[in-house]
Amino acid sequence: MTAAWNMTKIELKLFLRDPMAVFFTLLFPLMMLFLFGSIFGNAPDPDLGGRGTVDVSVPGYIAIIIATNAIMGLPINLATYRAGGVLRRFRATPVRPSVVLGAQVAVGVVFAAVGSAMLVLAGRIFFGLHLPADPALVLGAILLSAASIFAFGFILASVLRNARTAQSVAMVVFFPMMFLSGAALPRPLLPEAIQDVAQVLPLTHVVTLLDDAWSGAGWNPVAMVVLLGVLVAGVALSTRLFRWE
Repeated sequence: MTAAWNMTKIELKLFLRDPMAVFFTLLFPLMMLFLFGSIFGNAPDPDLGGRGTVDVSVPGYIAIIIATNAIMGLPINLATYRAGGVLRRFRATPVRPSVVLGAQVAVGVVFAAVGSAMLVLAGRIFFGLHLPADPALVLGAILLSAASIFAFGFILASVLRNARTAQSVAMVVFFPMMFLSGAALPRPLLPEAIQDVAQVLPLTHVVTLLDDAWSGAGWNPVAMVVLLGVLVAGVALSTRLFRWE
């Protein structure tokens, strides 16, 4: 437990020293909230099923925060450690691999929680964001979503060998997924063809699961099954593919 805690503290400090990581996790979603909230407000919109733009957007912004840590942060950090020989040196110490990898996930989850809390608080204060009727359901959706997307991120971290490649691939995967999934813009506003194509993206199902839980529609079974499948596949593939050197 001491080793895990010490490793997590170190990773927390390293995260705070990375301006890009802090920006995309804590500030970028807030910028989107204030930009689109100021333009569209949060008045009920018939095109959004009678919900406000902010009410529809916030679950998607939480999905962006999760994906930023899992798809951008995790692969780049581990690729940097691998290229620098850090993972190899960790492997030669008594520290278990689960501690090293678990610290990465723990830091991502902690800052995803902080970023989400800041987002919800700002949405509530400035735009009258309607809070979910069942917070426990939303929390469960967030935990499943985070586990699934981090498992997907571990696949990338397993096959990307250096930081430059990891950064390029992570951006190519992350940004199209963010805009096509309905995370950046409410999915009802996207063309139907794009909505259909986006069904193959795991982040689309994260947005669906979070939005249904938030709006009171309940637990979306299709999104749940897809994300569980991504979680199982991600764990299986990354276990086979992950290399320390």
